[in-house]
Amino acid sequence: MATAQERIRVATFAAPLSRDGPGLLLRDIGKGDDPQIAAVQAIIDTVAPNILLLTDFDHDAELVALRAFNDALARPFEHVFSLPGNAGLATGLDMDGNGRLGEPRDAQGYGRFLGDGGLALLTRFPVITDQMRDFTTLLWADLPGADMPVTEAGPFPSPEAQAAARLSSTGHWVVPLRISEDKTLTLLAYSATPPVFDGPEDRNGLRNRDELRLWVQLLAGTLGPVPDDPLVLLGNTNLDPVDGDGYRDAMAGLLAHPRLQDPQPQSIGAASAPSPGHSGDPALDTADWREEGPGNLRVSYVLPSRDLGVAGAGVFWPAPDDPQAALLGEDGLAAGPHRLVWVDIIR
Repeated sequence: MATAQERIRVATFAAPLSRDGPGLLLRDIGKGDDPQIAAVQAIIDTVAPNILLLTDFDHDAELVALRAFNDALARPFEHVFSLPGNAGLATGLDMDGNGRLGEPRDAQGYGRFLGDGGLALLTRFPVITDQMRDFTTLLWADLPGADMPVTEAGPFPSPEAQAAARLSSTGHWVVPLRISEDKTLTLLAYSATPPVFDGPEDRNGLRNRDELRLWVQLLAGTLGPVPDDPLVLLGNTNLDPVDGDGYRDAMAGLLAHPRLQDPQPQSIGAASAPSPGHSGDPALDTADWREEGPGNLRVSYVLPSRDLGVAGAGVFWPAPDDPQAALLGEDGLAAGPHRLVWVDIIR
């Protein structure tokens, strides 16, 4: 348990811990020789967070893969937690409007199989399970002010699909942690769909914005009780407030929310690799994407509430001449294009 004024390192990492089919992640973890998994674990061991949200981790009902991954860390976390998500959850409907059924984009959230690329929480503090809330099953249409795609033909892709569509592409969790006998920290954890890979109907862009707006609605009290305890909103929003695709003003608005603070985690590695044509501060970027694509962007966040002290923040993206840069590999992608983001809070 944490003591008074102890620093708690909270982190999120969109590490590529998803595979092409169910059970394959557990297989690769069990082999112990997968270089990508080894790189991810080495970065986690180096940063040593107390609370870590992984936003691309294949889910299984018994959390066997998550427990195996945790056990292979240099210092395993005392608690692991995950819930079923929407990725790969079959709908039986044409959710992307291409006239075909049963494809990954026809699931509630993009997924090649049930559990593909879910959320996973590793923590040194116990989860207060009887107080957690899961908004993963919330229908998109039930979000106050929902902005769903419409074309000249009507609701896209169909009224039936819109009526069945859930908002979360992966999941939205409100997870309270018992920091000490009299202290609780509440996590608002999620991962949003990329606001691309669609047509002029902009279904993914609108969904990405409304996935973020769910938290705004929660903090406004329109989705039930507002968390009274100090909280941290964290995960992969797939949205930069300045550059790239999507409704950037929505991300900028969240960063300026009166309940939240933005510690602006930075790295020397990102600062040394600015993307041409971008307007945002490159030091804040959290993803190393090709310049012929979106370029480097800030898409992963750890946003504490304003009643928490912040003692430090960063992004694991060492400078090229830093010995720790070897953990990212020669091409910088040994652990995928995303970087681990962390914030030290004082509770």
